[in-house]
Amino acid sequence: MKRLAAGVQIVGPIRSLYWWKGSLRDGQEWQLVIKTTRALFADLEEHIKASHSYETPEIIATEIFEGSGAYLDWIRTETQRTDAS
Repeated sequence: MKRLAAGVQIVGPIRSLYWWKGSLRDGQEWQLVIKTTRALFADLEEHIKASHSYETPEIIATEIFEGSGAYLDWIRTETQRTDAS
């Protein structure tokens, strides 16, 4: 198991309006809020791109300026890779 995220929230379905290849699209999507570390972002991005059906999936990072110490420790702990993972 790669342990690229400590947890994921799935929001949706949501309605998305967006421009794609010159035309306005109207579609149904699901938003994922993925809890990971900055060190694992590139690996997570690679995994999403490899498994997502979209040519250009939305992959953005929101910096955590402050947070509960215990919660942030949980994210770090749960995303640590071990030889058994």
